[in-house]
Amino acid sequence: MARKTPAEGAAAEGAEDTREAEGAGQPEAGGDAGIMETKFPIVCPGHLRPVVDVRFSTKAEDGVFLVSGCHDKSPMLRWADNGDWIGTFEGHKGAVWSAAFNSDATRVATGGGDFSARLWDAVNGDLIHQFDHKHVVKTVEFSPDDERLLTGGSEKKLRVFNLKAEGMPCEVEINAPAPIRKASWLLENGSGAATNKIILGCDDGAVQVWDTKKDASAGPEREWKAPGGRVKDLEVCASQGTITIAAGKQVSFYDLKSLELRKTVDLTIDVEGASLHPITGKHFVAGGSDLWVHFYDVETGKELTAFKGHHGPVFCLRYRPDGEVVASGSEDGTIRLWKYEADENKAAEE
Repeated sequence: MARKTPAEGAAAEGAEDTREAEGAGQPEAGGDAGIMETKFPIVCPGHLRPVVDVRFSTKAEDGVFLVSGCHDKSPMLRWADNGDWIGTFEGHKGAVWSAAFNSDATRVATGGGDFSARLWDAVNGDLIHQFDHKHVVKTVEFSPDDERLLTGGSEKKLRVFNLKAEGMPCEVEINAPAPIRKASWLLENGSGAATNKIILGCDDGAVQVWDTKKDASAGPEREWKAPGGRVKDLEVCASQGTITIAAGKQVSFYDLKSLELRKTVDLTIDVEGASLHPITGKHFVAGGSDLWVHFYDVETGKELTAFKGHHGPVFCLRYRPDGEVVASGSEDGTIRLWKYEADENKAAEE
């Protein structure tokens, strides 16, 4: 794998374009240098089994990227603007449940069904380090300062590894009440600055907040049950000072500083994933059992629009950092990129 700008990739001999824009013609040149203006929605093929995690990077020197975790053992790296495939991180021997970028998109971490988490060079695709576990790893995430990596999963243990120390040892190990589905670093409101605290969501609906600098025997700083039961998704949005938790048929929003519940929205579907608009905080996207990608108003809970296209349940969704595009991953093995103009309450399928 070698990252090139979209323009370089298109010019490279033998370059493969895996983009399929439904009902769209050829992309038009426009925008920043090296960026192609594309038609939406976009279908990103390549995976062979259910896609269970999608994450966008922040803006790096060479662009914004998308990484995906999939049950086909092959996490993939793509351009975030048009979904073009860049490369595949090869080495996992089981389903990949989670994938995440570090702050400048030079590293990717993955967690899988082969009882391992792995650290990759996101520029050339090389494996840097393997963190062995005793059960399936379902969530991974870098600390905002890129010095630590958290992992969690079916072993019911949250671990924090020191990426700056020789051998990248585990420095924190915390027992959770049930298998961990999602975990994330808590950030400072607005700034996104690093803290020592982690929030995790479990299969039994437990949500806990831990301070990694304190003795684990003291227990979590805060603990509650997600309103909908089993936690399926958890997202920390520092720009909006909000934690979003999807569980059962509900999506709940918590204040990032006080951890108090702000709002719970009841949906008609069994929710697998949800993501808050990172710029306005007024809308969120959710998906699950009915194959559609739904957009809702946070305050009223009203559905604004829904996109149809996936041929299986929608397992994961995330907004791009600029809030203009949503990526969704499905049981059908595809990633789809959607554009929604909230002001006009309609999908943009230009």
